[in-house]
Amino acid sequence: MRRTLSPGTLVLLVVALASAACASVTINKVLADPSRYRDRNVTVSGEVADSFSVASRGVYRLKDGSGELWVVSEQGVPRTGARVEVTGRIREGYNLGELGGRLPAGLGTGLVLVESSHRAK
Repeated sequence: MRRTLSPGTLVLLVVALASAACASVTINKVLADPSRYRDRNVTVSGEVADSFSVASRGVYRLKDGSGELWVVSEQGVPRTGARVEVTGRIREGYNLGELGGRLPAGLGTGLVLVESSHRAK
């Protein structure tokens, strides 16, 4: 006998798998093994420690008590001190181009989270 899933069950299964793929992790886990998260969607939460905006692009430093990670955004940056949840892709050796020259030393290249969305907590 062959079993089939109802459309409702199939939708729930897809949503559960998608949620697991974007499950929230600590910044320390990302920093400890960046190759595990490279080019994958990841969600991190924390407090914005610094934020910089130039034209339509910006970056902000997110800290969660386990570590700090720079986030690149093309959707505007949250203010310093804001608590946010950020989803995006981890990139190594990311080049910020002209924006990198206007930011703190060492930020122009390196490990960053390229944001697809963020929301205030």
